[in-house]
Amino acid sequence: MHMRQATLVALLAAAFGAQAAPAQSCTANGSSLTYPVSKKTDQTDTYHGTAVADPYRWLEDANSAETKSWVEAQNKVTQAYLAQIPQREAIRQRLTQLWNYERYSVPSKEGGRYFYTRNDGLQNQAVLYTMKKLGDQPRVLLDPNTLAADGTVALAGAEVSPDGKLLAYSTAASGSDWNEIRVRDIETGKDLVDHVKWVKFSRTAWTKDGKGFFYSRYDEPKEATKLADVNYFQKLYYHRVGTPQSADTLVYDRPDEKEWGFGAETTHDGRYLLITATKGTAHKYRVFYKDLSKADAPVLPLIDNFEAAYDFIDNVGSVFYFSTDKDAPRKRIVAIDVAKPQAADWKVIVPESSDTLVAAHMINNQLVSAYLKDARSVVKVVDLKGKAVRQIALPGIGSVAGFNGRRGDSETFFSFTGFTNPTTIYRLDLKTGASTVFRQPKVGFNPADYETRQQFYTSRDGTRVPMFIVSKKGLKMDGSNPTYLYGYGGFNISLTPSFSPANLAWMEMGGVYVVANLRGGGEYGEAWHEAGTRLKKQNVFDDFIGAAEWLVANKVTSPQKLAIGGGSNGGLLVGAAMTQRPELFGAAIPAVGVMDMLRFHKFTIGWAWTSDYGSSENPDEFKALVKYSPLHNLKPGSCYPATMVTTADHDDRVVPAHSFKYAAAAQAAQGGAAPILIRIDTKAGHGAGKPTGKQIEEVADRWGFLSRELKMVEADKATGGAQ
Repeated sequence: MHMRQATLVALLAAAFGAQAAPAQSCTANGSSLTYPVSKKTDQTDTYHGTAVADPYRWLEDANSAETKSWVEAQNKVTQAYLAQIPQREAIRQRLTQLWNYERYSVPSKEGGRYFYTRNDGLQNQAVLYTMKKLGDQPRVLLDPNTLAADGTVALAGAEVSPDGKLLAYSTAASGSDWNEIRVRDIETGKDLVDHVKWVKFSRTAWTKDGKGFFYSRYDEPKEATKLADVNYFQKLYYHRVGTPQSADTLVYDRPDEKEWGFGAETTHDGRYLLITATKGTAHKYRVFYKDLSKADAPVLPLIDNFEAAYDFIDNVGSVFYFSTDKDAPRKRIVAIDVAKPQAADWKVIVPESSDTLVAAHMINNQLVSAYLKDARSVVKVVDLKGKAVRQIALPGIGSVAGFNGRRGDSETFFSFTGFTNPTTIYRLDLKTGASTVFRQPKVGFNPADYETRQQFYTSRDGTRVPMFIVSKKGLKMDGSNPTYLYGYGGFNISLTPSFSPANLAWMEMGGVYVVANLRGGGEYGEAWHEAGTRLKKQNVFDDFIGAAEWLVANKVTSPQKLAIGGGSNGGLLVGAAMTQRPELFGAAIPAVGVMDMLRFHKFTIGWAWTSDYGSSENPDEFKALVKYSPLHNLKPGSCYPATMVTTADHDDRVVPAHSFKYAAAAQAAQGGAAPILIRIDTKAGHGAGKPTGKQIEEVADRWGFLSRELKMVEADKATGGAQ
């Protein structure tokens, strides 16, 4: 919320120590751009005795003619500005070339069949394939590209019945979080009559007999406001194949707990249904179970508190294996017998180590566990008693995923990717420990021309923080390198090495790509996460600013050559950093960001983020939030870096009103010559399932914007000059 009067901003800053930088001596009196008029109203809210103005509240109504007109006018200004950038088209063409490579998912096996997705390069959506043997010609099972001409309907999930005969698949339209589930006969490729709607944040869990599945849904929303209304009271249902949704059986709900969500999974032996209850986004769960072998068996509690994370691995009879951070911030593996569920009777199979346990799977009667060691993947195999078997050899600094399978399987598949390693799929023989390449893409670049190094630096309070620095080899440390610093820092999410044609194009243009592993993430377990939440959220921004300061001090770059970027919680990060230290950055690209920290909980699933952020309804948390809320720390007359805010009209995770209000306030506050633009995509959402074509266009605009604002001489050379 941009303050309506400068005096009110000053009062808030004095009262709560707001860290917005003081007004600087600007090189010019405002931008030369003419922005659309963003009217200001007299809307004011009072928080615990403090009045806070919200002059752009009207932009929260995405359906109003006034907001739609504003969006159209802003996009016109932005597109006209981007059209003047000579390198943009050449960048788009090079991105199209780099993006044009095969991309595979990790295969899974059900009912004697293998299933995986493949994108041939420029397809808007990956296609789902199946085959009976690894050497067979794969057959198309589902091509989402046929569901919408513009590629805006995405495959959001796919679960095969245990007998391999049916596929329950979910689709999402235009980037929305709302899903619809349908059922396809795998042999014929034809859909059955089943159509399940109003599904969101749900797993799909088949019963062993393949007659139906469990899923989670909300009550049907109002059509006009379904992208903004708050989501409460999730319910768990059972759908029997061949019946209408109206006949689905309610399995579990909690009308006394509006914030609880439910995720269902069935054990491989078919005997148990496990229900994981969540509250918000905190990785603290309750676990319930139901014995499916007994008619009308009740849902019973196994873990009946929200004290820690419990991720189910598999069961051996009545003994359930979980990875948990209960009394182990970096996680351990325990076995719990449902006949003796008390904590005193738990058996520790794999104790906590100095590395962070990310995921564990039971295959070949062994536990295959993926760890993070300083944000890099390590994979270890132990037997069911916890005795070490082997460590899986990996090709270098990177990230792994996969290891799907059942306890009796002797093979599994995993992916490996690094900043300069396109995602390769491996088959792992668990009897021998040998890995062989299953699918390896070819991309039009030489990985040997690039290098990745990990650097540790010290944050404001003395905390040691790692970051990855990726660039062409032979980087000159003279402060002249255009650098893109990326971060997230929230919700226990870890940023690990991964390949991106977008980032490769940036490095071809002469840019340096940097990822900072900030507190608030999960790189070092729950303690690292907690150190960047609620009243400690400023640690995240300090870590990010510390990375920028190290890059400048060590002459990797300089402020006028340094850009920052991040999406969602990372958009909040960018917004906070640029308001706290505007002089440190040459450009900023906050994407789909949470910018109004006083009202985020009033839209869709925003209430769930209070576990990380706190809430303005709490007096102490309000004081912390208003200190860094990007919308509330824009100071009129300050010199903010060149900024391109990005959002989308169908984002129902972080509603676009955040970005709308922030852009309007930033344009009004800007005292320097740098542009403040907003790019608003259409028929797109928070990011998941975005068509390849839309991804390329967005990245071309991002790098084009930075090539101009950071004055990138190398961009012309890399793209063959202006076209």
